[in-house]
Amino acid sequence: MTALSTPALSNLQINADRLWSTILETAQFGGTPKGGVKRLTLSEEDRQVRDWFRAACEAAGCTVSVDALGNMFALRPGRDASKAPLGIGSHLDTQPTGGKFDGILGTLAALEVVRALNDAGIETDTPLCVVNWTNEEGSRFAPAMMGSAGHVADLPLAEILARTDAEGVSVGEALDAIGYRGEVPLGTQKFSGFLELHIEQGPILEAENLTIGVVEHGQGIIWYNGRVTGFESHAGSTPMHLRKDALATLSEIVLAVEKLAVDLGPNAVGTVADITIARQSRNVIPGEITFATEFRTPDAGILEALDKGLQAAVARIADKRKVSVQLDTIWRKEPTHFDPKVTGAVAAAAQKLGLSHRPMVSGAGHDSFHLATIVPTGMIFVPCKDGVSHNELESATKDDCAAGANVLLHAVLALAGDAAKA
Repeated sequence: MTALSTPALSNLQINADRLWSTILETAQFGGTPKGGVKRLTLSEEDRQVRDWFRAACEAAGCTVSVDALGNMFALRPGRDASKAPLGIGSHLDTQPTGGKFDGILGTLAALEVVRALNDAGIETDTPLCVVNWTNEEGSRFAPAMMGSAGHVADLPLAEILARTDAEGVSVGEALDAIGYRGEVPLGTQKFSGFLELHIEQGPILEAENLTIGVVEHGQGIIWYNGRVTGFESHAGSTPMHLRKDALATLSEIVLAVEKLAVDLGPNAVGTVADITIARQSRNVIPGEITFATEFRTPDAGILEALDKGLQAAVARIADKRKVSVQLDTIWRKEPTHFDPKVTGAVAAAAQKLGLSHRPMVSGAGHDSFHLATIVPTGMIFVPCKDGVSHNELESATKDDCAAGANVLLHAVLALAGDAAKA
């Protein structure tokens, strides 16, 4: 490969038509009638898109390896083989009613960066590694970002492999079923840094008519699983003051979660979901309910206050209603602060390309949050229509996707070095 002049590098662009085509092509794996994607992690549809991704990366000259959790690494050599590669990528799994862009854009844009560099005959000084992380969404197996968490040793491999879905299938069994339990030991692939492109999954960029979000921070997250155990009894003959109503108890917990997030806001959010009433009947007082709840905030102190506040509220409500409430913390991730050098490279790339941009905090969780604990890391956001994500209506424009991929390309050149500078 030959060196290019600085002006040629400054004008370098990804192939927007090719990127868009790959987004539409991969949307067929698990495509839904409403135009979304249902591609749960380690499902047959996930196997299909993984096979596609492996073939596409190998066709682009990369060597693909798979680790013990199914994380996929496509390595493009650099001029200096002694350097750990710069990681770029995201994930290919989706929510049950997901869209075509959440995660997928970041993975396919990383592949497009490699293809664009190949087309231009550019060899970076530092090798590049395009990554597809396993189970980012957490919709089939909890917690989310399981592959990246295992990679950075936030969770032990044995614990991850033993986690089960709603049908009782373990992560290990699901990996074996689709043939993606790799032979590479978890955490073997090293990085010099990591950079992830993603749709915003929120309304800010669109509302402000901006193209690029330079993500500087990520929210801390706590996930809980809960169980309320009251007592089932006849809905007609049990007086109100003698009831041990699990649903009424959960109603108070829901309001407590909301109040904590509001009182400790504006930079805090709380949600209760995934509620299941056991043995439900219209004339039986609910005796047992399971639920999931979470808090998110970019402030570590507020995250701790939310946790303590919920624990205290749950204890108070359970005592008042004479029921048992079990609340288990299944995942906690402290707020993320991305590396200034990486975020600076993103901002400089947007500036050089003449793209409007602003600093941002990520409300959603991403694999980059875990990578940031071990290597310099950053993220790039592009707008999505109406801020909608985790929904089949999720949408982003071809131009915005291309703009984000071009910022990724030029940030990669700045961080990994190009042949002209060798």
